[in-house]
Amino acid sequence: MPTLCSTNFVRPRALSCLPPSAALSMKSILLACVVLFQAGVLRAQMQAANRAAEANGITQEDQKGIDEDVALHLGSVPADPGPKAKLSASLQPAAVLTAVRKVADWELASTQPYFARDWEWGTLYTGFMAASEATGDTRYRDAMLKMAEGFHWELVAKLPDANEQCVGQTYLELYLAKPAPEKIQPIRAALDDLVAGKAREVPPEEIQTAWWMADWLYMAPPVWTRMYAATHERKYLEYLDKHWWENSDRLYDTQHHLFYRDLSYVRGKRDRHGNPTFWSRGNGWVMGGLVRMLTYLPEDDPNRGRYETQLREMAAEVASIQDKKNGLWHADLLDAEDYPQPENSGSAFLTFALAWGVNHGVLDRATYLPVIAKAWRGLLDNIYADGRLGNIQQTGDSPAHYLASSTYIYGVGAYLLAGAQVAQLEAHAAKATHPRNPAQ
Repeated sequence: MPTLCSTNFVRPRALSCLPPSAALSMKSILLACVVLFQAGVLRAQMQAANRAAEANGITQEDQKGIDEDVALHLGSVPADPGPKAKLSASLQPAAVLTAVRKVADWELASTQPYFARDWEWGTLYTGFMAASEATGDTRYRDAMLKMAEGFHWELVAKLPDANEQCVGQTYLELYLAKPAPEKIQPIRAALDDLVAGKAREVPPEEIQTAWWMADWLYMAPPVWTRMYAATHERKYLEYLDKHWWENSDRLYDTQHHLFYRDLSYVRGKRDRHGNPTFWSRGNGWVMGGLVRMLTYLPEDDPNRGRYETQLREMAAEVASIQDKKNGLWHADLLDAEDYPQPENSGSAFLTFALAWGVNHGVLDRATYLPVIAKAWRGLLDNIYADGRLGNIQQTGDSPAHYLASSTYIYGVGAYLLAGAQVAQLEAHAAKATHPRNPAQ
C-alpha cells in the first residue's frame, strides 16, 4: 500500500518515499510533503524562467546583470507576471491619467522601502514628480519630499559625477515649489565646486569632458537649468553649454541624427550586420534630458535655438524608425532582427520628448501626434494588471536581451514623464509651432 507521500511530486530520490513509522507523526509527513511540493513548484518556475530566457536570447552576461539589478531592488523579472491590464489608449486626459496612476501606484508601493540616491532612483523620482503634477495626487510628491528630507538634501558625493547629480533634479523642483535654504545648500555647493574647476577623473579613452557618455545628458543638464531657475546665476548655464556641446560634438552622428553611447561606438563598434549601434535607451537619455533641460532654459537664451534644432533632428529620425506594428522602439534602434522586443525605457523617453516638443511648439503637431499616439498605445500594451510596466532592459551600456515581464525603476520614471506630457496634448491642441533659428 502506498504511503502518504507516494505522489507525483518531483523530489530528491532520498525522500522519494517516507515509510510509515510509529516515530514519525502524520503532521511531520504532511509537512515534508508540503515542503517537497513547494520545492517542485519553485523548480518548475525556475525551469520555465530558464526556458523563457533562452527563447529571448538572454546570455549569461545578460543574466548576471539582471540578477544584480534585482538584488539591488531596481526591478523584478517574474516568470509569470499575470494578465495584462485593460487600459484605454485614448489620448483624452482622463484615460491617460488613469494609466499613469495605475503604474505610479504599483511602483510607489513596490519601491518606497528601498529609496536611494543613485541615478536609477533619481530617474524614477523625476517621473513621480511629473505624475504628481499631472494627476494632482500629492502622494507622489509627498514621497519625494520624505525621501529628500531623509537624505538631508545631499547628493551621494560632495564632488558628484553626472550620475550622482541626477537626484538633484527632484531636490531642486521641490525647492522651486517651496524655497528653503536647506533644500539647495548642499547641491549648490557641489555645483559651485564643479564650476570652479574641480572635477572627477575622466577615463583616458573617453571624451575629456565631465559629461563623456550619452546617458549623462539626462542625469546632469536638467539639474543645471533648475539651479539657474533657483539662483538666476548665468554661470550654471555657461557650464551646461560647454559640456553639452563637448559631448555632442563627439557622440552625435550628424548623418543618422542619433547619439552613440560613448566613444567606443564611434571608434567602430558595430552590430553583426556591420551597422553602427545606436542604443534605444542611450538616445532616450539624450532626448529626455534635452527637453527636461529646455523646460527651465530661458526662452531668450542665446543657445536655445541650437538645442531645439537638435531636438527636431532627432525627433525626425526616431519617428522614421518607429516600429510600425507595436509603435515602439527596439533596444538597438537599427537592428530589429536581433532585438525584436520593444525596449520600454528608451521608448518611454522618446515618447516623452516627442510629446513635450509638440506641447511646447517645438515639433509640428500634425506630423508627430500620430507617432505619439502609436507609441502611447504600445506602452499601454506592456502594462500588466497589477500595474507593472514590462519590456524594460536591465542596466547596462548597450542593447541587451530581457524577458517581457522585466521592469526597472528608471523605465517607469520615463513612462510617468511620458504620460504626464501625453495627458497635456489636448490642452495644447491650438499650440502653434515656432521654428527657431539655431543661432538665436
